[in-house]
Amino acid sequence: MLRSLRSLFGTKAKQPSAGAAAPDLPRPAAATYIVGDLHGRADLLELILELVDAHIGGSGAEDPQLVFVGDYIDHGPDSAGVLARLRELTRDFPDNVTCLMGDHERMMLDFLADPAQRGPRWLRAGGDATLMGFRIDPEDLGTNAPPDAWETAASRLATSLGRDTRDWLEALPLSWSSGNLWAVHAGADPSRPMDDQTARVLLWGHPEFDSAPRGDDAWIAHGHVPQDRPDAREGRIALDTGAWSTGRLSAVAIKPDGTHAFLQT
Repeated sequence: MLRSLRSLFGTKAKQPSAGAAAPDLPRPAAATYIVGDLHGRADLLELILELVDAHIGGSGAEDPQLVFVGDYIDHGPDSAGVLARLRELTRDFPDNVTCLMGDHERMMLDFLADPAQRGPRWLRAGGDATLMGFRIDPEDLGTNAPPDAWETAASRLATSLGRDTRDWLEALPLSWSSGNLWAVHAGADPSRPMDDQTARVLLWGHPEFDSAPRGDDAWIAHGHVPQDRPDAREGRIALDTGAWSTGRLSAVAIKPDGTHAFLQT
């Protein structure tokens, strides 16, 4: 897998001709693959990488970009494995692989910074699975758990993650863009330019994101809200198909001319 991806990522793209695409399509500068929420499914991550690899080879994509929209942890059984694999990919292909931050990464980092106050919310959101994946028993972290129990769990998790992984998580960007295509975790405020969005909206969404039209030609690929199937319409590309429970991890492949295809495990 890494050998073939390295070979394909080593092929540089030719510049697309001006005016080759219609204005109502997503138009990245190079072939782009965007992957939905993983939530601890390291097994599905390997499967989607195989599908992406095959699509790159079959389409002849040059200098492709691979973007993950966040929510790598929680709910599923192997958050540790997902984080390790994504760090490996970003290390080996720094110019071609981007990992965005999701709200679940933010909640875990907040828990590490303030365990007793932020921990209960994170566990209710699926953080117990992440703790178990790092061999930390969440049974002692009930509603009435004392602060020192939360502190102990956070200390053990910080040790298991390691300083390098924690720094990597803290530095994850909130958005990625190429041409008029943007990738974010949750959504965007349709009344504001994409380069003027708040961190809260990018991580948690906006009430008008799915209903109000934008005043520009931006297309926004995102995860965050699970749905039955991936979808692209009216400037939005939804990619969260509940992989941790359904086994269906989705990605979209977008060419510079605006044509796209969905990939799914």
